[in-house]
Parts: sequence; structure tokens; C-alpha cells
Amino acid sequence: MTPPVTNLFAPASGVDSERETFHPLLESPHVKLEHIISRGQSSPPDFWYDQKEDEWVLLLRGGATLEFADGGMVELHSGDHLTIPKHVRHRVHRTSEDAIWLALFLKV
Repeated sequence: MTPPVTNLFAPASGVDSERETFHPLLESPHVKLEHIISRGQSSPPDFWYDQKEDEWVLLLRGGATLEFADGGMVELHSGDHLTIPKHVRHRVHRTSEDAIWLALFLKV
């Protein structure tokens, strides 16, 4: 059977256009790849991600700023990517209305 083709830039049908959406693209015991569409969202005040796996993030479109618990801020533009080591506390400070991400979680 021929697998379906999807497009990371095309809006998914039946998706709330006001909310940030998370779509798993691939998952195995060792990796998870997630497609994220942000529409101006940010993490709630005083919320920090503290993940048990390394996370590689690629901003495909738009702009975003990540804030780290050590006070660092990282500005991302289309095509920028970084790896966030496990247990490095971080949050999304801001996103543009058209931000599209890929996040790869390494479960090793």
C-alpha cells in the first residue's frame, strides 16, 4: 500500500486555528518527532519545561523566542535549530502567528 503524503505547511483539516497544535509524525521507543503549529502562543507565566529527554528543535517558519531558567534568551528565525539537553529548564517566551516547528525528542 502506498503511504499518504502530507505537507508540513498545509493547514490540517478540522484543526482549531486559534490554538497551538501538536501532531506526532513519528514515534518509536527511542525517538519522537512532533510537528507544532504556534499562533502567537507562549508558555504560561512561571511554567518551565523540564524534560527527561534531549530535544532538537527546528523552526521551519516564523519567529520565536525561547527563555532558559539561567536567564538566557534565544531568538529563532525560519531555519534556525538547536538542541536542548535533557533537564535544561526552558519555556516559550513568544511565537509569531505563523510559527511552524519540528521537535525531535531523543529517548536514550
